[in-house]
Amino acid sequence: MSSPLHASPVAAPHAATASTVARVMLSVAAALLPATVYGFWLYGWPAVHLWWITIGAALLGEAICLRLMQRPVLRVLGDGSALLTGWLLALSLPPWGPWWVGVVGGLFATIIAKQVFGGLGQNLFNPAMVARVVLLISFPVPMTIWTAPSPMLSANSPGLVDGLRITFGTLPTMLDAMSSATIFGYARTELSRGVDLLQALAAEPAPAISLLGERAGSLGETASLLIAAGGLLLLGLRIITWHIPLAMLAAIALPAWLMHGLDPARYLDVGTHLLSGGAMLGAFFIATDYVTSPNTALGQLVFGAGVGFLTYVIRTWGGYPEGVAFAVLLMNALTPVIDRFIRPRIYGRDRRGTPLEIDA
Repeated sequence: MSSPLHASPVAAPHAATASTVARVMLSVAAALLPATVYGFWLYGWPAVHLWWITIGAALLGEAICLRLMQRPVLRVLGDGSALLTGWLLALSLPPWGPWWVGVVGGLFATIIAKQVFGGLGQNLFNPAMVARVVLLISFPVPMTIWTAPSPMLSANSPGLVDGLRITFGTLPTMLDAMSSATIFGYARTELSRGVDLLQALAAEPAPAISLLGERAGSLGETASLLIAAGGLLLLGLRIITWHIPLAMLAAIALPAWLMHGLDPARYLDVGTHLLSGGAMLGAFFIATDYVTSPNTALGQLVFGAGVGFLTYVIRTWGGYPEGVAFAVLLMNALTPVIDRFIRPRIYGRDRRGTPLEIDA
């Protein structure tokens, strides 16, 4: 006669989910794909080459660190985090930037900003934004040379080989001839010359045209509509929540509306701030990084509002025309403080951990 089987619990039950790190990373990459492909078409082959060089450098840096730590290289690279880091960095670079900018940035992002901190889940700062800020401070000239859109297959667009020559610095005259300025850089330059914005921007495209990318900027800044569509896809898939994007965009829009209303000759309007620069990319794809953002909904609202407000302050009064990367890193540094004071409520207790009183 067989004895009955007995089972005893060894741990509390856990919620199961089909979501994995690799699935999340690939979903984010898929959401970035339409804007990236449109950027390729808008800026041509040099943008394509800088994109794959940057991603390759990020993967190489990750692989070197994994090899030195005697960890399985292919399995860890398969989680897609290094791929996404390189991708986001590439989207924040000038599309016709030199090859070594992508290499230095990609290696710095995964080796210094990620693996030195302990790898995925341990880094305090967003690796892609750390790399972008380091590149901007260390190499300001190539990081601030922007190219006017030159759609692929158009008469002025370089082909595959010429694109490689531009990326590797053997065709500089064409780049010099097509150099342009972002709307924020242009506005700051004109103000420094004593020209008010109402006059300076009279010949510039309207802010709404940035929805279609018809303006100089980084690979991921121009197509605001496609970036926002990718962000809405992530919201629909519940990969991100609405708290950080809404708080960040609102914190950019509110001071922009106020200051432009007070003095439109000196301050750009809301549409320009939201549809130009890295506002959309930062709100949906960068500031929402799981590792470097707060855990609670209220904490995420505070975090997003801080990123948005600092972005506006840096754009308007700071030393650089674009402030998203700096704002994200500053708020990354405050994330542990936010998590310390805004804690998730334990079931049956208040936010301070005191048990709730239950009436008999």
